Amino acid sequence: MDSIESVVAQIQGLSSNSQDIAQLHSFLKQSDEFLRAESTRLAPVLVQLDLVKHSLGYLYVLDACMCAPIPKEQSHELVSTVATFINGCAADQIRLAPEKFISICKRFKEQVILLEAPIRGVAPMLTAIQKLQLSTEQLTTLHPDFLLLCLLTKCYKIGFSILGDDIFEIDQPKDFFLYCYYGGMICIGQKQFRKALELLQNVVTAPMSTLNAIAVEAYKKYILVSLIHLGQFSTSFPKYTSSVAQRNLKNYSQAYLELANSYSTGKISELETCVQTHKDKYQSDNNLGIVQQVVSSMYKRNIQRLTQTYLTLSLQDIAITVQLSSPKEAEMHVLQMIEDGEIYANINQKDGMVRFLEDPEQYKTCEMIEHIDSSIQRIMMLSKKLNDMDERMSYDPSYLAKVGKEKQRFDFDDFEGVAPKFNL
Repeated sequence: MDSIESVVAQIQGLSSNSQDIAQLHSFLKQSDEFLRAESTRLAPVLVQLDLVKHSLGYLYVLDACMCAPIPKEQSHELVSTVATFINGCAADQIRLAPEKFISICKRFKEQVILLEAPIRGVAPMLTAIQKLQLSTEQLTTLHPDFLLLCLLTKCYKIGFSILGDDIFEIDQPKDFFLYCYYGGMICIGQKQFRKALELLQNVVTAPMSTLNAIAVEAYKKYILVSLIHLGQFSTSFPKYTSSVAQRNLKNYSQAYLELANSYSTGKISELETCVQTHKDKYQSDNNLGIVQQVVSSMYKRNIQRLTQTYLTLSLQDIAITVQLSSPKEAEMHVLQMIEDGEIYANINQKDGMVRFLEDPEQYKTCEMIEHIDSSIQRIMMLSKKLNDMDERMSYDPSYLAKVGKEKQRFDFDDFEGVAPKFNL
């Protein structure tokens, strides 16, 4: 019969080598129900275990401790215990029971949010992802939780650090939707609008059989980021977008599509009128801040258009042309755009004249050559990866069975030169 003492003895006695740990894992799986039944008596057991040497046993005991409701007075201590475990545990052991590790990490995330201290979860959750991953190409179910904590704490830079990884392995579709949605918001916070656009488009165009709330909210932000980054928005969807998304997303985003229409006129007055009309909607969607960035971007777009027409222009004329309140405000916009590399210009403080310049980049510096070479290498790597995936898919039994069924529906002689579309 199981007892807490016998469980501790087994954990301490079977943690020396991989063969022992495999035997321990089998024992712990059989003892899981007992551990959960004794959850309120297990806290002292953790003190008897070594975080590194007994990681697998510690994981099972800690998971059992957290299965019951956690009193608020114990939450702080438990959060510290889990954080210490995540930082110190042996990755090769916790990967033997990934579902247990994921479970305690998710409850850890919930606890730091309940305690209104999400900052305590940011670093441990990043460590948890790194220990759970077999490679950086794997999207774990903890990625969205980590990004959510980064959003709640405005730790955008830390969240952004994992968004450069190319993801090729996904376990759950919902994880991908949330990863891209939260990632897009992180990028907006960092003003990395190109990457934000890429991630939000992934959500909008991802395969879906029914419309989900994540896609709806992503589409709204996708419209706004398109206006900020590209200066325009196309209502046409890429061909690979699901029919569900193409039919329904616009119906939930009318206020945002109207904003895009107003933006396309280039008239700031029309844009501001649209913002005022739908202000409550933007605010209830928590998008008013991004909408205000859209308005600001129109001033920039209109100033950029002036650089295509004029070599010199006074700050007074710029203010009047783009509907700014004063030459001083025009100067602030121009200075910010120069600093951000959006235009090239000099301002003569004496007479208030702006001289627009050509792009000084000659694309021949060592730094630029290294950047181009790095981009080429990455494209070559992605191309090879896609070819490998395509080859593996061509041998996949479920794919071949699906293709076989599709072939039976068509006489290909009647569709010469037309590639069939498979709903995979």
